[in-house]
Amino acid sequence: MELGPFERVRDVRPQAPFPRMVPVRQSYDAPEEPDVVAATRRELEPLRPRIRQGMTVAVTAGSRGIHDIATVIKTACAWLRELGAEPFIVPAMGSHGGATAEGQRAVLASYGVTEEAMGVPIRATMETVVLGELPGGPSVHLDAHAARAEAILLVNRIKPHTDFRGNIESGLGKIAAIGLGKQQGAEGIHAYGAKGLAEWMPRVARYIVDTGRVLGGLAIIENAYERTAKLRFVPPEGIAAETESALLDEAREMLGRLPFDELDVLVVDELGKDKSGAGMDTNVIGRMWMPGVAEPDRPRITAITVHAISKASYGNGVGLGLADFIPFRILEEIDLQAVYVNAMTSGVGGLRRTKIPLALATDRDAIAAAISMCGRSDPENVRLVRIHDTLDTVNLLVSESLSDEVAAHPRLEVVGAPMDFGFTSEGALAEWPV
Repeated sequence: MELGPFERVRDVRPQAPFPRMVPVRQSYDAPEEPDVVAATRRELEPLRPRIRQGMTVAVTAGSRGIHDIATVIKTACAWLRELGAEPFIVPAMGSHGGATAEGQRAVLASYGVTEEAMGVPIRATMETVVLGELPGGPSVHLDAHAARAEAILLVNRIKPHTDFRGNIESGLGKIAAIGLGKQQGAEGIHAYGAKGLAEWMPRVARYIVDTGRVLGGLAIIENAYERTAKLRFVPPEGIAAETESALLDEAREMLGRLPFDELDVLVVDELGKDKSGAGMDTNVIGRMWMPGVAEPDRPRITAITVHAISKASYGNGVGLGLADFIPFRILEEIDLQAVYVNAMTSGVGGLRRTKIPLALATDRDAIAAAISMCGRSDPENVRLVRIHDTLDTVNLLVSESLSDEVAAHPRLEVVGAPMDFGFTSEGALAEWPV
């Protein structure tokens, strides 16, 4: 790839003292569902009287990296088939996958959700049916295949949203309103900004549910170890309503977080749409950068570096704007079409989060720049943490300057000897230590 004007700064090689790093593990009091298959079948039982022979059921599958999503969807489809229904899977992910049916199929395949593995068809389209329009608000779009089905079963993880705060955030209401709304529906809701999301997303979801098409939803709550903590069936009247709101409160309590309130530098090995809708979970990094939305109180991080876009994102580097420094290599990984489509669909959410950070030749240079520019007069004592991605706040590499805080923290345990900040001879980040 021709890097154009970036080539002119290839020789900009900032210097900074790199701290020695200590492997640390953060532990959580985290419930876990022991048998996801059995839990899925158990939670679906209230639906048994509503399932008819030959009934076509659209089962949603989103674009997030949910640990047990393939297991839950496969089990739900098998259960429906046992009762004589004819389930099929619908990609419900707004504009993700480059806003193409083929791209959305590819996203699902990266999670193991394929026709061969699931045993049912996957019907992917970007076409929608307009069900109506909310007074003073957006039109209500519904995936064309889901609209032709006799029933819809929503499946999604419930967790705090990365763009706004409300009683209903990421979950069943979102996958109905924005996921099944495809690009047009998602764009229509996002056009109202963050406050509009909090208001209109639940109302669009309720409009869809109130048509009587939705059987209910399987809500997944994950613990801080990215494992299924709870799986619950939510009846139609509870979607984008009180039941879902209560589950969101539980999910918020289980969210993994960094164990430090203030950091000079955070090194994130990888961001991606499979990690978070914002590429990096804004609840973890303490940066919303969303017009009209207040910034979190913690953590306060001066500089963030990012070093890769996940393979499951297919070049969608949305969220890079939340970082401050990247290596040139990321410029070669970006699919600008995917980024631009996603950014424009998300409206104000794409204004700051899709900008290109300061780009330097190597991982080493990007981190050196972050250390030298973080405002610390004694950079040898930089407060620095390295994580693989914002889904994993369990395994950390922590600078020795934080050792006293690690020792005093009840959930932190040192799991290895201090080590040099690892780079290859070419300046790339060394592999995560085993």
